[in-house]
Amino acid sequence: MLDTIKQFASEFFVTGDPLILGAQVSIGLSMVAMVFVLTYFKKWVWLWREWLTSVDHKRIGIMYIICSIMMLFRGGVDALLMRLQLAMPNSEFLQADHYNQIFTTHGVIMILFMAMPLMFGLFNIVVPLQIGARDVAYPFLNSLSFWMFFWGAMLFNVSFVIGGSPDAGWLSYPPLSEMSHSPGVGENFYIWGIQISGIGSLATGINFIVTILKMRAPGMKLMKMPMFTWSVFSSCIMIIFAFPILTVTLALLFLDRFLGAHFFTLDGGGNPMMYINLIWMWGHPEVYIVVVPAFGIFSEVVSTFSKKKLFGYKSMVFAMLIISLLSFFTWAHHFFTMGSGANVNAFFAISTMLIAIPTGAKVFNWLFTMYRGKIRFTTPMMWTVAFIPCFVIGGMTGVLLSVAPADFQFHNSYFLIAHFHQVLIGGVAFGYFAGLYYWWPKMFGFKLNEHLGKWAFWLWNIGFYVCFMPQYFLGLDGMTRRTYTYSFDMGWGPLNLVSTVGGFLMGIGFLFQVWQIAHSIKFREPDVSGDPWDGRTLEWSIPSPAPIYNFAVLPQVSEADAWWEEKEKSGASAKPSAPIVYEPIHMPKNSAIPFLISALWFFAGFGFVWGWMWLTIPALIGVGICMIARSFSYDTDYYIPADEVKRTEAALKGAKV
Repeated sequence: MLDTIKQFASEFFVTGDPLILGAQVSIGLSMVAMVFVLTYFKKWVWLWREWLTSVDHKRIGIMYIICSIMMLFRGGVDALLMRLQLAMPNSEFLQADHYNQIFTTHGVIMILFMAMPLMFGLFNIVVPLQIGARDVAYPFLNSLSFWMFFWGAMLFNVSFVIGGSPDAGWLSYPPLSEMSHSPGVGENFYIWGIQISGIGSLATGINFIVTILKMRAPGMKLMKMPMFTWSVFSSCIMIIFAFPILTVTLALLFLDRFLGAHFFTLDGGGNPMMYINLIWMWGHPEVYIVVVPAFGIFSEVVSTFSKKKLFGYKSMVFAMLIISLLSFFTWAHHFFTMGSGANVNAFFAISTMLIAIPTGAKVFNWLFTMYRGKIRFTTPMMWTVAFIPCFVIGGMTGVLLSVAPADFQFHNSYFLIAHFHQVLIGGVAFGYFAGLYYWWPKMFGFKLNEHLGKWAFWLWNIGFYVCFMPQYFLGLDGMTRRTYTYSFDMGWGPLNLVSTVGGFLMGIGFLFQVWQIAHSIKFREPDVSGDPWDGRTLEWSIPSPAPIYNFAVLPQVSEADAWWEEKEKSGASAKPSAPIVYEPIHMPKNSAIPFLISALWFFAGFGFVWGWMWLTIPALIGVGICMIARSFSYDTDYYIPADEVKRTEAALKGAKV
């Protein structure tokens, strides 16, 4: 009996690696510390009522952002471990299987569990405020979306210390992801972690499309929407068409593993190339899903800090919509070398070149917006300006990769790794950093420290170029991606060492950002104006942070830069404003059901991972019970009385005096 327990424990817990043991200890200590703090300060009820059951889009956005920063730390540590392994020839810092697990989890975490929640966090914080709405279209679904993401991410991350991480690459190509090559549970964690969080992502896409189409303030026609809202709309169009492909693909892969199906195995009449086509039919729109909202952020930042209307508004809108369409016609450029034939390669090469046109056109819009503008080099503007040369380099190397004959040289080399990070870090990370700095006062009521922010900016940017520029040359010199080790005679040692130094500089930049947040919280300088940047869109017309109802009176919109136009009119007019008449405001009630449904999905997924139907079936029954309970819930909303709204507004205005 004792031997059986020991054997189960050795299979259940990951043992034998000092790094993983250290992680297990740190995770355990962190959990104990969290429980102690919440108990000592008697915050359990507060946590449940104010956050875990909240349907307020602003709080959901903040929770997304907190999770994203945690995942940036986890994925960043993975990256530094890989760079340490590759810094010197014949390194034995990591074992081969551990290295495979790390580069797999690094890719998944950075794309799906860092970039996506950071994007969704900004969606939640900004979009309802920009369009003059009091909430999203479906607050309950919004809460469910977050908790599905959260529990899916937790299911994926727990594999690091329980069962073992997946090691078939961040897209898990068969046959590496089939039972023949990955007999453990790591790949099951991959499938169900992404599957559960992906359902939340799809629901978010639906929610924000409806919100943007149906919840805009009176007078805000589509062509008067802020550019960030347009970018969110374009991204959500891609989400609702791309994520069902991912859901079906992973379901088929799980059937291969769980029931012995042969969708992607040659020995049973399946085809691994079908998986590769399907995963990239999701995967290439995915990179545009995360980068297009960054384009919207840059548009807002450039316009605000140049004190000018965005140049070429209509062309920017059309460019984003064209990208959302063309993104579904470029997937095969990821496998030009797979023998598809000259005609197929030519089609996808041309479509890839075509999508570069609307992508590059936006750079000229931003440059012409800055031309003769009164530019202020705040930290959001610095991240925006840094993005432009970085993305130009990434775009040019992307066009090189789109040339099918040239791709036979670049394919699977470190040239591709450098390009991918050039556009994903330079486009996505820089964009979302700009957005975080820009909208931070609206979220929390104070700005982040500019001095520490500029230190973080320079460390990130210098480290970025030091890290990834050498990788272009490593790729041209024949170094392939997924390389675990190499010998001295390859000549790759010096450039890899330089690249590792750059990686650590970016890590130090991240630490400066953490210091910046902590310093700003401790020595906060409250934003008493609600408009610290002299902004142009509606979110800057209300106090910071926004009250629960956002707008006491829904705004009337007549121009694209609604708040800027209002300020211009107010400054030019000496007429006193009419007295405000407040009305009761309809709001949704908090609900525990989204948290419970998602937690039950976590247990169902955990059961599927281990083949424990005794856990999966009750958990799925619990999901059904929660859904039925929601269907019969009628007390789901309430009204804030007009007198309470009046008192709240008076208190907020009094704080500005």
